[in-house]
Amino acid sequence: MMRAVLIDDEISNLENLRILLEKHCPQITIIATAQSVGDAVDVIEKYVPDLVFLDIQMGDKTGFDVLKLLPTRNFDVVFVTAYDQYGIKAVKFAALDYLLKPIDIEELMNAVKKAEHKFTRQIQTSQLDFLLQQLKKPEPTISKIALPMQSEIRYIALSEIIRCEADNTYTHFFLSSEEKITISKSLKEYADLLSPNGFLRTHQSHLVNPKYVKSWLKEDGGILLLISGEKIPISKPNKDIVKQALQQF
Repeated sequence: MMRAVLIDDEISNLENLRILLEKHCPQITIIATAQSVGDAVDVIEKYVPDLVFLDIQMGDKTGFDVLKLLPTRNFDVVFVTAYDQYGIKAVKFAALDYLLKPIDIEELMNAVKKAEHKFTRQIQTSQLDFLLQQLKKPEPTISKIALPMQSEIRYIALSEIIRCEADNTYTHFFLSSEEKITISKSLKEYADLLSPNGFLRTHQSHLVNPKYVKSWLKEDGGILLLISGEKIPISKPNKDIVKQALQQF
C-alpha cells in the first residue's frame, strides 16, 4: 500500500480525487489532505507520505512553492492542474507525472501504477530537485532532460542528443557517446518538448539535433547526412520547414 496526501485549494477537487482513488486505485491509502501551501507543508512533514497529488495553481501560489519549502522531498509526486501550459513543460522535462483536470480515470490509474512501480523497486531519484532547478531558469536555457528507464532516471544534456527515432510507442535516443537509450514514450511527446529547443522533426519517425547535421543530400528528394555518417529521411511535408531551420542555424 502507498500512503498518499492530496493537495488542492478547492474542496470539490479534493473530494472528486478522493472518490476516484478509492474506487479505482485500491493500492492507495489517503492519509491526509490540504488546501493551502502552508497546510500542505505541515501535512507532508507530519505524515511523511509515499505519494503526493499536488495541484499546481493554488490561489496566488503554486504547488511548486510547496516543494521549495520542504527541506526533504523523499516522496513521489503526481501534479494535477487545469492549466495545461503552466509549469507543465518543466514537469515533462523532469519526467514527472501529471494529470489535467477534469481527471481521466485511465490516466489516473496509469499514474498510480507508475508511482507504485517506483515505490516497490525503491528507485531513488532527484527528479523533484531537477524540476525545481529547471523552474529557476528561463525556458530557452533548459539544458537537460530526464529520461525514465526501467531501473533509473537518466539526466541527459540536450547537447548530447544526436537524434531520436520512433519505434511504435517507444523512442530511441542516440547520444554523442554512442549510447542508445530506449524510452517507453512516443516520439511526439519528445518532439513537443525538444522542438522549441531547436530540434527538427524531419520525418514522422525522426527528430534531429541540427548541431549534428553535416549536409543536405539531394538524393531521394532530400536526406540529412549527420556527422556520424547516418542518413535521416526528410518527408515532403517537412522539407521546407527543415531547410529553413537549417539556414538559420
